[in-house]
Amino acid sequence: MHKLAQSVVAYIRKHELSRPGDRVGIAVSGGADSVALLRLMLELQDELGIVLSVVHLNHKLRGADSDADEQFVCSLAGTYGIEIIAESRDVKALSAEKKLSLEAAAREARYEFFGGILSNQVNRVATAHTLDDQAETVLLKLTRGAGTRGLAGIYPKKAISHQPSAISKNQPDLDHDVKTIIRPLLGSRRSQLRSYLAEVGQTWREDASNQDLRHTRNRIRQEILPLLERNLNPAVCETLAESAEIARAEEEYWVKEVDRWLPEIWSANERGGELKLSSRSLPLALRRRLLRAAAENLGIALEFRHVEEILGDGSGDGSSVLSGQWTVTQHSHIITFTRARQTVSEYQYELPVPGKVSVAEAAIILETSLPDGSDLSHKGDDLVHSRFAQHKWVVRNWRAGERFWPVHTKEPKKIKELLQDRHITGEEKQRWPVIACGDDIIWMKRFGVCRDFQANGGDGVLIREIQGRHK
Repeated sequence: MHKLAQSVVAYIRKHELSRPGDRVGIAVSGGADSVALLRLMLELQDELGIVLSVVHLNHKLRGADSDADEQFVCSLAGTYGIEIIAESRDVKALSAEKKLSLEAAAREARYEFFGGILSNQVNRVATAHTLDDQAETVLLKLTRGAGTRGLAGIYPKKAISHQPSAISKNQPDLDHDVKTIIRPLLGSRRSQLRSYLAEVGQTWREDASNQDLRHTRNRIRQEILPLLERNLNPAVCETLAESAEIARAEEEYWVKEVDRWLPEIWSANERGGELKLSSRSLPLALRRRLLRAAAENLGIALEFRHVEEILGDGSGDGSSVLSGQWTVTQHSHIITFTRARQTVSEYQYELPVPGKVSVAEAAIILETSLPDGSDLSHKGDDLVHSRFAQHKWVVRNWRAGERFWPVHTKEPKKIKELLQDRHITGEEKQRWPVIACGDDIIWMKRFGVCRDFQANGGDGVLIREIQGRHK
């Protein structure tokens, strides 16, 4: 067994990343790290008693190069007689649709893909995160501001649901039956992997985007860490990875402490909640943790400055206003979360067909037209069946309890939940525009035409946002 494989199997056993009988999908992009992961796991599969497959997601970001990566990975799987599970996602389109950066959209697409195969084809997905990736992550978190939770970096394993929004936080004590992403190479250096590939005569694909210094992580990888290695500490990557391991153990301890304390002193109500620290002589570290946990129960992510404002100077009094949506005060060591009363007035404008209307409240201008059926420049999702053009249409903000059925989904859903899924909150959420025809919602911003009202062919009423700013 190769020396590097011995190191990897020791890491797998230390962190209990697999058990005999596991079906493990190896996430292979075609790059050196993931190809090395595949070759190492092939070497270890009998030792570990696991069944391997290759999983690959084509992000469609680099045109012919992306397709060539997929062909390379398929050929590699074929060489070793391994099942391959390959899919494609238009990440650029997903980025535009959800207003995400390309990196965030790619991550969401990957986890959706992993979640899907974890639900019925494998029970582990192994990714090729290395010790170098760990060091980059810790340094990035540190420069952006992070406590021990952030400094814990990348965990050896992570639970995942089939829904991207349901990915759990990293947990060191996962039940083995939980569908999980594992990182067997987190204790290995990138340079070791390349040396290993050279020894076994294995080629890989290079992604030119990894050299693009416009990306922060690439600048850390190509410039900052090498500078620190040359001028400060030759083992800086190992040092940062060790710090992450220490932080993970600290987090494990604190999670249990918070779970023990919080049910006794936290209560939620219709407008917020109350955290009772009165008559408790609690260490500052625990008070900070409990405050953050209470806020997270309400969907609030507190920054360090907010925590300090709320806890105050130790006198038992402090306060903070969070984005105008929440007021948090401490008086006599009782911390109260109060949701601000938002008064967004209802609006309603008639929308002629054909014609257009400007809606200042939603910063949007909507136009309806009757395009020629031969015009293919528009999307079918924006076409309402022409039979509804005879009725009065209005643009207004949605109302509590209303439901909408987006195209390409299995069933209608409450508008409130659809907006929450897109992380649309506060006044923007209350002002969100829809087009109504009688009691029916036929169109909704960013969701297009309701499934029941969509035109069957190429003709119909085209709804188009021709101007306005997205909040």
